[in-house]
Amino acid sequence: MASSTMSTAGLAGSETVQSIFITGVKNAHALEKQALQLMQRQVERLENYPEVRQMLERHIAETQQQEERIDQILHELGEDRSLLKDWATQLMGNVAAIQHAMMADEILKNTFANQAFENFEIASYRSLIVMAEAAGHSQFVPSLRKSLEEEERMAQWVASNVEKITRMYLEHEARGEQANR
Repeated sequence: MASSTMSTAGLAGSETVQSIFITGVKNAHALEKQALQLMQRQVERLENYPEVRQMLERHIAETQQQEERIDQILHELGEDRSLLKDWATQLMGNVAAIQHAMMADEILKNTFANQAFENFEIASYRSLIVMAEAAGHSQFVPSLRKSLEEEERMAQWVASNVEKITRMYLEHEARGEQANR
């Protein structure tokens, strides 16, 4: 039976692994651009959920720092971000936010999407850490781990507040208030 944890030793000199890592870093940059668009559109519309707004604003600042860390990695690799990927993912982030804005339960849709998106970012950073190590770029692991920790913290906050946000939404609806945002 094969081990589920395969060693990446001996891959550091591989051009293929280096190329995969660079692509992964560019994808992470685009992902952070998409995250910023999603959260910024949500914050613009939030009215009745101050704690959600505060957490999103905090995570926007963290995401901007994550983007800077990714930019630094790309710079040190002698690479540039993919403007096309950045543009496309920002567009997708805006489209998703617009779709949710049309829903009567916008706050719930945003909460569910945030939970999914944070977990997607967590998986991306975990994968990037493995790629960095396999490509012989362990110097980037601390900054990637910092971003991973920030994503895990936000994902945990969202996960632990789904029920609370849902109750708040129901309370606003029951009082006839604008509950969607």
